[in-house]
Amino acid sequence: MSGHSKWHNIAAKKGKADAARGKVFTKLGRELMIAVKQGGPDPAGNSKLKDVISKCKANNMPNDTINNAIKKASGAGNTANYEEITYEGYGPSGVAVIVNASTDNKNRTAADVRHVFDKAGGNLGTNGCVSYMFEQKGVIVIEKEECSLSEDDLMMLAIEAGAEDFSAEGEVYEITTAPSDFTAVTEELSKNNLTFLEAGVQMVPSNYITLDEKDSEKMQRLIDNLEDLDDVLEVFHNWEE
Repeated sequence: MSGHSKWHNIAAKKGKADAARGKVFTKLGRELMIAVKQGGPDPAGNSKLKDVISKCKANNMPNDTINNAIKKASGAGNTANYEEITYEGYGPSGVAVIVNASTDNKNRTAADVRHVFDKAGGNLGTNGCVSYMFEQKGVIVIEKEECSLSEDDLMMLAIEAGAEDFSAEGEVYEITTAPSDFTAVTEELSKNNLTFLEAGVQMVPSNYITLDEKDSEKMQRLIDNLEDLDDVLEVFHNWEE
């Protein structure tokens, strides 16, 4: 999550997302599996699974794919054992970076993440070194052109559903929620046939860092290479793109 500016070039962002959709679905499938392993296959009694399902739907994952992943994760024959792990570090010019990953081999994943940081001129830090600069929030991004509601109607719908904040930035609307209210808000918005450019519980930075052209290229390379790692689920940072 890097603020509204990440959606300044919507066409490029959507194209990149479409190209990576297969890998996104694979990573979401792993998140579903972890959630099922931790709290069972029934989203009514597993809030984490409910949140991941909302995230999957926001990324246009088909219902059949979601259901099949849940069935597979809850099956007796599924012996896959992934655990979630978070890495913290610094990109060029001290940009704060948080990496959420899932792995069945912590040594391999740590080595891969460290290598990407080193290659981009950053460095992997210790737990807690940057997380104090972020706050966990539900974030929902809607493209203005694709929104059937007026700005005022969308804002009222979101606030009444439990959203904390609403803003209109450039070509998008951004709705912010408490993590515990994320699923309720996305479900209410979905009932009104709204589609999302992005939706998930994210680490939102309290401040942003602007980089020059050279360091911006390094930072983009760091993000791209981290996201290309199979074990990496999400990357958050405070770079003002």
